[in-house]
Amino acid sequence: MRRVILLGSPDTKRTQFLERAAAEMALPVFLVDWREWRRVLQESDCFLKIDPPQWESCKLEELDMLTGDYIKLLEELGNLDKSKNDVFLNHPEAIAALLDKRACKNRLCVAGLPVTRELGGMEAGANGKLSFARLLDLMEKERILQVFIKPVTGSGAAGVSAFRWNPVRGQMALYTCAYLHPEFGTVNTKRLRRYEAQEEIRPLLNRILALGCIVERWYAKAEYQGFSYDLRAVVQDGHLDFILARLSKGPITNLHLNNHPLEAEALGLPNAVKDSVWELCRKSMDCYPGLRSAGIDILLEKRSLEPRIIEMNAQGDLIYQDIYHENRIYRHQAEMMKGWLER
Repeated sequence: MRRVILLGSPDTKRTQFLERAAAEMALPVFLVDWREWRRVLQESDCFLKIDPPQWESCKLEELDMLTGDYIKLLEELGNLDKSKNDVFLNHPEAIAALLDKRACKNRLCVAGLPVTRELGGMEAGANGKLSFARLLDLMEKERILQVFIKPVTGSGAAGVSAFRWNPVRGQMALYTCAYLHPEFGTVNTKRLRRYEAQEEIRPLLNRILALGCIVERWYAKAEYQGFSYDLRAVVQDGHLDFILARLSKGPITNLHLNNHPLEAEALGLPNAVKDSVWELCRKSMDCYPGLRSAGIDILLEKRSLEPRIIEMNAQGDLIYQDIYHENRIYRHQAEMMKGWLER
């Protein structure tokens, strides 16, 4: 029996708005809860969309464990198509590949695509981890005194930190949602905080860096009406379905941190820049043959407007400015699913 299946969680915006788009096309989509997938998915050939499981923990020290468990599930799902005719919106191998920010960045670099530059390469050591002291040494050695620090396996700005240091004056500033809780350890508060005292910054950054992080140059971003911004592009099946600017007065642009969304057309970007952004999106998707849908974060450098890929997300299709307007992203997914079912 051929079926279209959404593997996810009930009562989420992802589920509700994909189901709404499918209903408009009279397309039956069967929701399979993550807790039941092994029993259900063994029973039929299917077009399968995989949504991320819902994580309840806010403890950053659990990021690697949670991501590792998810990757094991994806490996198991990837083996389904070995025995029967399963089709994936995004193949589990592609989803797992994009969960590793460093590996993704390296693959894009090998393809010759511009990305936000990582400091140090393997400088962090065999275990891929830095300390606060070694971070300062690395920044001074490379003469880059503003950096972004990101857990390799994180998402949703968990543990993401922007760090600025003036070694001459001894001043520093750290912007992050992380907080060193006396009982629970390093937690994600989902609220941007600013730290200036080294006695606060050192222990917090040591805990974040111990997670295993990439350290990137902090680029000056393009600006619009006093806000700096980057772009989130959603690319599906060779089409640019949605592109949104994320405007911020601070260094971290994630929209759930009370930053401001703006449809990219309102920026008035030159056609040459828009063409460059689309070409970069297209080429980055080509690096992952099993990927049919992705959210791609793109930085435009201040003054030159040269685009660089910040990161890619194989499950970056939930855009509130779309679902509450045209819902074009999930309508396109429903069209792909219906096309497979009617073949």
